[in-house]
Amino acid sequence: RSCRRKRSWRGCCSGVAWADSSRSINEWLNRMHEASRGRAYIGPLVVSAGPAMSASRIWHVCDGSQQMERVETLTGAPRTTIRRNSDVITFDPESRTAWTEKRESLGVFPELLRTPSNLIPEFYGVDELPAERVAGHMADVIELMPKDELRFGYRIWAEKKSGLVVKMQTLGENGQVLEQVAFTELQLDAPVRMDKLKRLMADTKGYEVLRPSLRKTTPEAEGWRLREAVPGFQSVSCHVRDPEGGRSPSMQWVFSDGLASVSLFLEPLDPERHGDEGQAVAGATHSLSQRLADHWLTAMGEVPMPTLRRFVQSIERVR
Repeated sequence: RSCRRKRSWRGCCSGVAWADSSRSINEWLNRMHEASRGRAYIGPLVVSAGPAMSASRIWHVCDGSQQMERVETLTGAPRTTIRRNSDVITFDPESRTAWTEKRESLGVFPELLRTPSNLIPEFYGVDELPAERVAGHMADVIELMPKDELRFGYRIWAEKKSGLVVKMQTLGENGQVLEQVAFTELQLDAPVRMDKLKRLMADTKGYEVLRPSLRKTTPEAEGWRLREAVPGFQSVSCHVRDPEGGRSPSMQWVFSDGLASVSLFLEPLDPERHGDEGQAVAGATHSLSQRLADHWLTAMGEVPMPTLRRFVQSIERVR
């Protein structure tokens, strides 16, 4: 059917035409993206990454101009997060603390097509698989396969009528499942009331409300640059978190290829807080930490470790 089946699963697709899909990769992704913006739904969601598993319940509604979403954890510490567009508040009932912040997505499914220019077709191919039933709904199934070794692949289930993503797997080398997120039940066109979510979002009585101070900036303004770009990844945001408790400010520089993202965290070196250099893996999320002159750098993202090394080797101080 495809070169994934004829040759190796990863890195096999350069220069190969992808003919096993009724839609182009951009058509599939745009359909899924718009479906998430235009439907009201309720359902429990399960996330598994390696041996770890967590569950939450989602309420989502959109009136055309505003999106609202409530996420309530069902495992681990109780948390309720409510988002209205990019405004997010998270309630911790045990500590009676609430955090407010700006965030584009709650991370339930990746925010597709994040990059300024859509380069996804240059780095991924698409293959359509037989339809399957997920959370009580028939779903189209596609695989987005990387054309190089700098990114993972994805298997995505999208509800047939709407295109809403109901399940997604992140695939490592040879197609093994690294991480999975899926609805176990899904009520589409659910009676989710935006006015009720707005009231819940504004009701902070009895909570200490914390507002982490983030300042939008540019890497150049903070004295950093990449000597060499990592293929496919574009800079999408850069923020500085103002210091807390006498600490120096830290910078987060975010890159995306439209599907995967990488964050570079840079802060002044603190021997009391920063331990040994090293790397870690949790499901599809890899991290790499090391000293960089008088700064501490942590690269983290849903990408293979060699990709993080490319970022770490390329970043440099310019002042």
